[in-house]
Amino acid sequence: MTRSSDPQFNETENIEKEILLKEMMQQVANLQKRFQAEGEDEERSWMITKTSDSRIVEFLRESSVITLHVIDAIGELEPVNGITISKQFGIPRGSVSKITRKLVEQKIIRSEFLPDNKKEVLFHLTSIGQHIYKLHKQLHLHIEQNVRNFLRRYDVDQMQFLVQCMKDTSEASWVETESFEDDSDTAKNAQTAPGISEHASQEGTAIREILSMLQQLDARNLKKAKDLLQVAFFD
Repeated sequence: MTRSSDPQFNETENIEKEILLKEMMQQVANLQKRFQAEGEDEERSWMITKTSDSRIVEFLRESSVITLHVIDAIGELEPVNGITISKQFGIPRGSVSKITRKLVEQKIIRSEFLPDNKKEVLFHLTSIGQHIYKLHKQLHLHIEQNVRNFLRRYDVDQMQFLVQCMKDTSEASWVETESFEDDSDTAKNAQTAPGISEHASQEGTAIREILSMLQQLDARNLKKAKDLLQVAFFD
């Protein structure tokens, strides 16, 4: 029996792929924060096709990406104040104030004062705001699924390289060009292990050792190991 036809080997490879996919999705999110997303019109058009509410269609045609991000922030954290929105989502406080004022006027959100603090304003989504929030979430889930399907074409080694490439890209400065100056040792290392740092190599070795141990387990014990990992690191 070849390794590719071994159910346990396939299962462990799938586990490693899922770990890498999760990491890659995080890196994609980091890239989206760093660069202005393209395809804004395409995303807006997708959401418009998913609703028959003329008020929402009109709002989406005029709204900006940052406005939708403010709505997302309120939907996830409500009731929430402007300071928290700014800190949690990295949106300038002045922009949050301007956008929330307009959203209140448009009846997308509503505001309230705390009984013991008339200076602090909390925001909630209205029913139409909830609809827009859910629609935007559907868009992101749709995009994420398409990205995952796209990335599944790569094998584990290629995914590891892509993850490291995305990390390097998200952390790199495109202004300080001297950080990209060629170095003979760096270039040599890049030829032997392109894009893979010593830390990433150590992580890869650890993962391979864990997978090697998992491959020695039968189906019952493999499930136990999965449950233990879930409790130890993800719950």
